[in-house]
Amino acid sequence: MYQIALCDDETEELKKSESLLKAYQQLYRREDFSIRHFTSADELLCMVSEDNYTPDLVFMDIYMPGKPGIDAAKELRKMGFNCRIVFLTTSKEYALEAFRVEADQYLVKPVEQKELFQVLDKIMQDTGSAQKKYLSLRVDNRIHRIALRDIVFCEAQKKCQYIYMSDGTRYMLRMTMAKIYEMLSEYPEFVRAGISYIVNLEHINSLNAKELCMDNEKKIYLPRGSYQSLREKYFSFYTDM
Repeated sequence: MYQIALCDDETEELKKSESLLKAYQQLYRREDFSIRHFTSADELLCMVSEDNYTPDLVFMDIYMPGKPGIDAAKELRKMGFNCRIVFLTTSKEYALEAFRVEADQYLVKPVEQKELFQVLDKIMQDTGSAQKKYLSLRVDNRIHRIALRDIVFCEAQKKCQYIYMSDGTRYMLRMTMAKIYEMLSEYPEFVRAGISYIVNLEHINSLNAKELCMDNEKKIYLPRGSYQSLREKYFSFYTDM
């Protein structure tokens, strides 16, 4: 699911942008777009900072009451958020500043369908494969883009969940294990090991009926009855590659 945020204080402009995006999706049969509307920059920033919302692409008007789009983009970058940004506006006045916050494009309204489709083609081409290899997570009020191949395992500890990386880094997440698994389940290398662990099959050194030995020297003890299913997934993963 490709997450797209539309931020504009004019509801008609939001509708026009969504209509163009849906036309693009229908024409090129891209993966499903999840589109959310925001009528102010503060509303978008609040959703990102407090609700773990991590859009892949943001379309944002520069001229909005309260916080301008440029300032909102600067805040996103300070938070470590590396989403793609396209500015939609009625003036070219801020074009140079827009690129200083690493915006992908600066489109002047009214935006033509052909022009927008060309921008989307480039963004989808650039991010399509990369998106499948990385996960964006909010940790300590910053967005971290972590490589899936470097995740060794995830562990539930009471109300907090932890992700252990191959370089020894440990990220603490305030979300449920079910939510973490929802984000990882589309990748065949990630499987559940009981209710407390999600493991990356690529980082398993050995396994038996009692435990897994990960390549970071962590031993994970298996619940009774879980070995057979995990063993089948492990061998299936490597024989199907």
